[in-house]
Amino acid sequence: MTASVTSLNAITDATRAAVADNPAAATVVFKATAQPEGTVGSEIALGKYQVHVDEPPALGGQHTAPNPVEYYLASLLSCQVVTYRFWAERLGIQVDSLSASAEGDLDVRGFFGLDDNVRPGFQQIRVTVNVSGPETAERYQELQDAVDAHCPVLDLTTGTTPVSTQLITG
Repeated sequence: MTASVTSLNAITDATRAAVADNPAAATVVFKATAQPEGTVGSEIALGKYQVHVDEPPALGGQHTAPNPVEYYLASLLSCQVVTYRFWAERLGIQVDSLSASAEGDLDVRGFFGLDDNVRPGFQQIRVTVNVSGPETAERYQELQDAVDAHCPVLDLTTGTTPVSTQLITG
């Protein structure tokens, strides 16, 4: 695995110092905006980045880009990888290779309003992380426990995040 150019522990230490001096500095606001694109697609602006979202033909799209739930899985996996790397360094656990995969089961009856007893989101998500290196299985379990406790995107699914929506007409 490629070594860090910047010590991840140094980033954690700098953040700890900054937050100790100014607790308000601990809150970071992320923003995104969306515009419709095509029949069911959208273009999302994330700061200086643009991403496109579409659906497969069975859901009215042209399949020109990943769909929202695929982006969620990508977000979850990328956050897992980042969190594994931060916490491996923090715990002094050597990771020689790391990969992750995810799959989720979604019953479309919830999205289409065909069954009010079915959630519109994933019913289940399975994440598999493959890690190798010289450490014991117990040390890698310690790493997984730290990742599960600190991964922000995993927390979005397993925790309760208040979401408010506002409609502006005119």
